Amino acid sequence: MPSIGRRCHELRLIDEDATWRLVYRVDADAIIIADVFKKKTQATPRSVIDACKRRLREYDAIAGEKE
Repeated sequence: MPSIGRRCHELRLIDEDATWRLVYRVDADAIIIADVFKKKTQATPRSVIDACKRRLREYDAIAGEKE
């Protein structure tokens, strides 16, 4: 999902009652789950995109401190 960042992807899961999306990023040493949400429209909601960007920034800040 380039709208969120490099190496970000969206996994679609179809359940009996709903369609779910899992937004994740693949790093060299980890797979970071940024969000899981119930998909209601074709487009990913702006609030989900913003939350994923914020969470990944926070993760990068913490991961950078450990290195």
